Amino acid sequence: MTIKDPAAFIVANTRLQPVPHAPEISLWLADEVTPIWRLTEEELGRMGLPPPFWAFAWAGGQALARWLLDNPDEVRGKTVVDFAAGSGLVGIAAMKAGAARVLCADIDPFCGAAVSLNTAANGVAADFTPRDLLEAPPPPVDVICAGDVCYERPMADRVLDWLAQARAAGTRVLIGDPGRTYFPREGLTFLAEYRVPTTRELEDQEIKRSAVWAL
Repeated sequence: MTIKDPAAFIVANTRLQPVPHAPEISLWLADEVTPIWRLTEEELGRMGLPPPFWAFAWAGGQALARWLLDNPDEVRGKTVVDFAAGSGLVGIAAMKAGAARVLCADIDPFCGAAVSLNTAANGVAADFTPRDLLEAPPPPVDVICAGDVCYERPMADRVLDWLAQARAAGTRVLIGDPGRTYFPREGLTFLAEYRVPTTRELEDQEIKRSAVWAL
């Protein structure tokens, strides 16, 4: 079985709701009352649906979105990449903060539909690519934002090396993370910390301390 219309599937299985730590933004998200919340990984697989990371507002992304909204000069008039964009939350925050152009990048093709729906819901526009940006040098943009990218060691190492290349080329690199196991403990400048509401289904705490860093 394959889902032929990802956008229709998202609308039918999630609901448009404010992001807890950035309520200026609303996203199509899963929660306890939406059909997708109750689907097991096996059921998702039978539907041809990869794990729906785009259906949740993860703590690191919420922190980074909050920081951009509160510090719009960081992105105003600039070109921005929202790396591993998921729902597009951080990219939407960048557009609301006045970015000139945002590219949301995620290898999950469902994210394209999610980003399209979510940008439309918030009255902003952003581009989307399903290309794996890690397979090429970082694009020549002003800012790269990366939220929640340190779940697994091989991927975290690969992403951080790529982000370091971007930083060396003069790109501002901003990272949002709630203290994941493979998050680096050095080479970063602390910018802010937030107490981000989440759920025990996603995290080990209902309030997750999440920080924003510059590489």
